[in-house]
Amino acid sequence: MNASAIAAFESTVQKSNEWVNEVMDEMCWDDPQRAYHGLRAVLHTLRDRLPLAEAVDLSSQLPMLVRGVYFEGWRPNRTVRPDRTKEEFLQHIFDAFPGDFEVDPEELVWAVFRVMARHITKGEIDDIKATLPVKFREFWPA
Repeated sequence: MNASAIAAFESTVQKSNEWVNEVMDEMCWDDPQRAYHGLRAVLHTLRDRLPLAEAVDLSSQLPMLVRGVYFEGWRPNRTVRPDRTKEEFLQHIFDAFPGDFEVDPEELVWAVFRVMARHITKGEIDDIKATLPVKFREFWPA
């Protein structure tokens, strides 16, 4: 059987590319690899700050391929990272781009969260926001 004949795989590749393309558009980038890397960095940073149940709930609304990226390297038995400042949160994203000083981590978080807001239910976003410290909720579009 030809793998390209599996509709679920074709669909997730298309949906995942849509997410990457939307991050590229939001950031005014022309490099899909960089946009993918940014999406991954923001998703991992967010995931590691969510309680276990909420991290899993969020994953259910991601395209299958993006869900795999989201769970890559995840350790569900870890303690939620308690960043105390917005700068600490953003530092994790900055650290994902060593040597690329043109990336604005805050702009990237805003971009990825706008993409997520277009594809994830409002109820799920409200649940995520409720688990994050107040200072991080401002990243989500109104």
